[in-house]
Amino acid sequence: MEAKVEKNKYSIIVPTYNERLNIALIVYLIFKHLPNINFEIIVVDDGSPDGTQEIVKQLQQVYGEDRILLRPRPKKLGLGTAYMHGLKHATGNFVVIMDADLSHHPKYLPSFIKTQIETGASIVTGTRYVKGGGVHGWTLMRKLTSRGANVLAHTCLWPGVSDLTGSFRLYKKSVLEDVISSCVSKGYVFQMEMIVRASRKGYHIEEVPITFVDRVYGSSKLGGSEIVEYLKGLLYLLVTT
Repeated sequence: MEAKVEKNKYSIIVPTYNERLNIALIVYLIFKHLPNINFEIIVVDDGSPDGTQEIVKQLQQVYGEDRILLRPRPKKLGLGTAYMHGLKHATGNFVVIMDADLSHHPKYLPSFIKTQIETGASIVTGTRYVKGGGVHGWTLMRKLTSRGANVLAHTCLWPGVSDLTGSFRLYKKSVLEDVISSCVSKGYVFQMEMIVRASRKGYHIEEVPITFVDRVYGSSKLGGSEIVEYLKGLLYLLVTT
């Protein structure tokens, strides 16, 4: 297994918007938990007004510009296109997508990598909805909303994975390029569309239980408009897949 790890390179794409208080800690934790892994972190910042990019530039001085890549965009252009933008700059043969707000703890990354190597999976996705997974810091209403959205999607789409709306995943780069090219969603529905289309294409998907932790610093970007977009996206996938 160690020989396989040595040959692999992992490009970790982290989209950011106003994550000045979180980005340094998430970068530190990635380096802490992947001490013997060849990786790069690609920060795709959508014109954050809070100074996120300045913090990333300071991190480049500490870790090196070859390990921390800042690939900014002028304004908020959507989560899906952020991954597409980061993918253009990825030099690894595997790509990790994760949030910058500490809801996705880097301590799970070794399990993602180990699972992929042992199973040969095209995609490894973190899941809150199997034994060993869960959420922390959510209100009862948010838990019910998330679970309800997931059950609704499962009922309509039968995707073969337990957590459709999660956004902590490891992809073979070639698989991500293939799947992402067929996706049309730009916002939070993007994650669901990605995994549904990957399942329909017959890619091997494995799951790793994770505990999702609500953000510590900053405010959530999820609002009523995103919930409406989710329902519209669910209908679209029901019709097109």
